[in-house]
Amino acid sequence: MSRRAVVVGAGLAGMLAAAVLANAGVAEVVVLDRDELPDGPRQRRGLPQGRHAHLLMPGGLTAMEEIVPGASLRGRLLAAGAHEVSLGSGMLARSPEGWLRRWRRPGPVMLTCTRALVDWTVRAAVLEQTAVEVRRASVVGLTGSSGRVRGVRVSGPGGEEDLDADLVVDASGRGTRIIPWLDGLGLSGVRTRTVDSGLVNASRVYRVPAGAERFPLTVVHADPYVSRPGRSAMVMPIEGDRWLVSCGGTRGGEPPADPEGFLRYTLGLPDPIVGRLISGAEPLTDVHLSRSTSNVRHYLDKVRDWPEGLVVLGDALGTFNPAYGQGMSVAAFGARVLGQELDRAGGLDAPGLARRVLRGAARPVDAAWAMAVGQDVLYPGTRGGGRPGIADRAATAYTRRMTRAATGSLAAASAIWDVTSMRTPPTRLFHPSAVLAALAGPPLPLLTGPPLTPGEREVLDGLDRTGA
Repeated sequence: MSRRAVVVGAGLAGMLAAAVLANAGVAEVVVLDRDELPDGPRQRRGLPQGRHAHLLMPGGLTAMEEIVPGASLRGRLLAAGAHEVSLGSGMLARSPEGWLRRWRRPGPVMLTCTRALVDWTVRAAVLEQTAVEVRRASVVGLTGSSGRVRGVRVSGPGGEEDLDADLVVDASGRGTRIIPWLDGLGLSGVRTRTVDSGLVNASRVYRVPAGAERFPLTVVHADPYVSRPGRSAMVMPIEGDRWLVSCGGTRGGEPPADPEGFLRYTLGLPDPIVGRLISGAEPLTDVHLSRSTSNVRHYLDKVRDWPEGLVVLGDALGTFNPAYGQGMSVAAFGARVLGQELDRAGGLDAPGLARRVLRGAARPVDAAWAMAVGQDVLYPGTRGGGRPGIADRAATAYTRRMTRAATGSLAAASAIWDVTSMRTPPTRLFHPSAVLAALAGPPLPLLTGPPLTPGEREVLDGLDRTGA
């Protein structure tokens, strides 16, 4: 088959793309990354959001396991300490419309662990099962012409050199240089949109207190409907008998980096449950802040004359506010599209392959973008969002009604689970059963507090050092 493919970026999107290429029969697959990659599940410099909460949704995990068959990624993650959390029964979640119920029907199951563990597990599985080669190198540009990319230009200790390739995949993430790289080939005018709510993430790791090992994932969601900055917090179980506690605040409501302020922030949310939990838990790290949170969409799929031999996937195509838990799944969906198009084309030199991959990968990006931006534009001080139009306001009103119904309707809750889990597109919310549930509203009364079991309430009361 084809000789060589070069993937820029050894993160999740890059390693999944490399696995697809190797499984498609590409003779040489080279992954380039400027960072020294850790030899275990540890934070690395090139992943600014790595210390904060990440949720591996069922739809994304299914795509990953299809891409790396036989690796048992779920089994590997669980063996390393990841947790299974049911969207239907395994969470305490306060939505903008009130507390969600925990139903006997478990619903889709997501995995929770550190982002470093996900990246390490996928990278290790790909390197074990394929002949993919990872090299440390900085890519400074593309070679070829506006009609055909022929490889990449790499900077090293001895200067710059060219590495030829039949296909180049840019999976370099949020920090992609794809726009200036295209400029270097004479391709300019790519439309880019940024919607920035000013979100700041603050996270800290705690030891799980004795007796709290089975306490549910707990989240207080931000409320975009009250004309105030969005403020949220989550307690998420991760590997090593630890809790990852992540707070997020949009412009004007940012969480602080000092430990006392971090605790005060959690206690000042519409429900103080996160602060009550962590007030009696032992912190294991400092508070880590991150501001690389804006939604950015590079509309590369709209370029009229896209060059052969170049594909862009993952965050290099579109990034989203990480609060919505979409990024890892969207990266997997993009890599899956690459595999599907390679199967149809039969080789890297098939005319139009790169454009077809780009357009296919853009579809899940656009769905995630619409969900994230549709919320972020409602926060005060959001930049780049513009004024919501009639369609935007109608979508917001319907989303609120559906969320309100989900506080007491299994049909509405199930529709939201299906979309949140990324197993179905957002059109699932307009299925007749979902529309009827939204119109009918919640048949059960609103909960006045979190739906705790007696044992969980005892754990919470035992940990609470705040007097709340």
